[in-house]
Amino acid sequence: MDERKNFLVKHLGLRGIAIFEAAKGILALLVGFALLTLRHKDYQVEALHLLRFIHINPGRHSAQALLRAAGHMTDRKLLLFFFGILVYALIRFIEAGGLWLEKEWAEWFALLSGSMYLPWEIWELMRHADTIRWLIFGFNVAIVLYLIWLRVTMHKQRKQLAQKKIDGKKIDGTEEAVVE
Repeated sequence: MDERKNFLVKHLGLRGIAIFEAAKGILALLVGFALLTLRHKDYQVEALHLLRFIHINPGRHSAQALLRAAGHMTDRKLLLFFFGILVYALIRFIEAGGLWLEKEWAEWFALLSGSMYLPWEIWELMRHADTIRWLIFGFNVAIVLYLIWLRVTMHKQRKQLAQKKIDGKKIDGTEEAVVE
């Protein structure tokens, strides 16, 4: 791939992932602030309203788990949960900024954080494979594979550049190359 195409693929790919990570941060903040509106309310009643609003049968296993968790919720636990969401959102925004600026540390961080979700996503697919889970898994695999490709490509480019510097010094005779 020539330099221009390589630059565009890197630039646009990282920017796309940065936007996705920032969107996850914004969504987390929205959920966090929505949770704060529930302070000093009956959490089980609010959870039941939510389940009915999104048309989920309260008798389902996951709905029952949510209702049980809401029964154990306190205002203090809610605030701790909210601060956890803030930390998560901050991490997403830092990652998004690093990817937008094409920082190598952000590429490594995105690769590692994206890879961490894969075993859990595979587990979820084995338990209940549906279209949404397959789409999430496919999207995450695509991001991880892209980042692996990018890291390998950048490593090859650095090696080629280093070799050109060594070869250039040999040709003009100004300095001897040190080869280890």
